[in-house]
Amino acid sequence: MVDIVSPARRSEMMSRIRGKGTKPELIVRSAAHRLGYRFRLHVKKLPGSPDLVFRSKNVALFVHGCFWHRHDGCRYCYEPKSNIEFWNQKFKNNVVRDQRVRMGLEELGWRVAVIWECETANSDSLRTRLKELLRP
Repeated sequence: MVDIVSPARRSEMMSRIRGKGTKPELIVRSAAHRLGYRFRLHVKKLPGSPDLVFRSKNVALFVHGCFWHRHDGCRYCYEPKSNIEFWNQKFKNNVVRDQRVRMGLEELGWRVAVIWECETANSDSLRTRLKELLRP
């Protein structure tokens, strides 16, 4: 399938995709704060710079995009139709990095949790999930 935009335009569009301050991350941060939890953002001293770090609970939380981090069974985890080899390698590298980061954090004694982008759509279930993850 041929791309409908020029390679330069596609490159520009892809360069605007950010890893910090994404909409799903902001939703999770807001929900956690409203529940009374306090946290640090993107702690660089920890492997993978977790999105939210709850030191008092010893929890490192990642807010993963379903497409980029391959959320199994999710409707947002679709396969691109062009440049398939590139995307398969990209996704494989992301998943391997996620596993490596998780193991590194667990070796340091952290509990590691992931909230998927699709889980941020329902605020009630998100609050319930946060309470479960951050339970003492």
